[in-house]
Amino acid sequence: MPAPLSEKTILIVKASAPALAVHGTAITKAMYARLFEDAHIKELFNHSNQGEGGSQIHALAAAIVAYAQNIDNLAPVVPVVERIAQKHIGYNILPEHYPYVATALLSAIKAVLGDAATPELIEAWAEAYWFLADLLKEREAVIRDGLNAEQGGWQGWRPFVIAEKIGESSVITTFILRPADGGYVVKHKPGQYLTLRLFLVDGSQVKRNYSISCSPNNDYYRISVKREESGAGGSRFLHDIAQVGNIIEATPPAGDFFLPEQPVRPVILVSAGVGLTPMVSMIETIGAEYPDVQAYYVHAALNSSTHAMDRHVRSIAKEHGRISVATFYSEPAATDTAGETHDYDGFISLDWLKHNTPFTTGDFYLCGPRPFLKSLVNGLWMAGVNADRIHFEFFGPADEQLAA
Repeated sequence: MPAPLSEKTILIVKASAPALAVHGTAITKAMYARLFEDAHIKELFNHSNQGEGGSQIHALAAAIVAYAQNIDNLAPVVPVVERIAQKHIGYNILPEHYPYVATALLSAIKAVLGDAATPELIEAWAEAYWFLADLLKEREAVIRDGLNAEQGGWQGWRPFVIAEKIGESSVITTFILRPADGGYVVKHKPGQYLTLRLFLVDGSQVKRNYSISCSPNNDYYRISVKREESGAGGSRFLHDIAQVGNIIEATPPAGDFFLPEQPVRPVILVSAGVGLTPMVSMIETIGAEYPDVQAYYVHAALNSSTHAMDRHVRSIAKEHGRISVATFYSEPAATDTAGETHDYDGFISLDWLKHNTPFTTGDFYLCGPRPFLKSLVNGLWMAGVNADRIHFEFFGPADEQLAA
């Protein structure tokens, strides 16, 4: 645990929060511009979230403001620290990278705030930055040590072979990934993701997080990827270019969204779109390992064309006997019929969940697009569901959780 922040630093950093709320985005833009002057550091980042309007720019600005506002009571920040540490494992962020960020951040604060960035302010923010950085480095070391201690564990980027490529729906394709060295893989926790490094045809590289869609094992990983037409090339490369036998690279599984080792309450899984991927991992695990667990899986899709892995999920549910499945189609095709191809037309609602799941006793696991998550997570909170029974995975920058 790093040394506590000085009282002087706490007061100065907290007092700077209003100015940071106004200028935060300008500061983070300036910070990234400075960081990306170093090609080695630039390669560490997921550039689909960068640039004008990029979610990472705004997410980090919100995170900095939240850190300043809560500097005297960091309890609300602790869950976000865990998410960021997990992301850093995925992107292979190492202790030696932190000084680059410190230099870029402090320089950006000076440049944007001008004369308001007094030596005292910069000194306080330097202390605050390194306090947080030391927390992250300590947690990341614990995670890495845990991975190394397990069968199949590794550090950094490891080559994997695409062993199978399977079309699941009109927009989702599954990839079976096996280690190129023929060795074991570390067992993931059901719900975690892999970070891939993909080398595109133009010679550039991209890094992407994809939830693992199979139950834990020591032989392979399965990811199921939605083709994003508006993306920066990762999903399009996998769908259109990558073939069986090709090599891609991955870091060990990471993420703080996962099923506990022994569920003690009913499990309620709620997803939309490609948010089904971590849920399938959880369902397979419940089906194979927890015969006494009562589970409910509620999924929303546009229609049968886009809906992936439904037969697979229902076959597990039928064999298990204590997994209930319900599907909603918001834009049913002409050939889709409620009660046959799916269960309900429309959207998943809080009211439906109240009447069809163990709402007051179950643990909720949610994954899907931001509007879907924001509506249901906020609805659960307002309905009195305790925060410790609400778990969700957000497909976006970890820092953005502070701005939710």
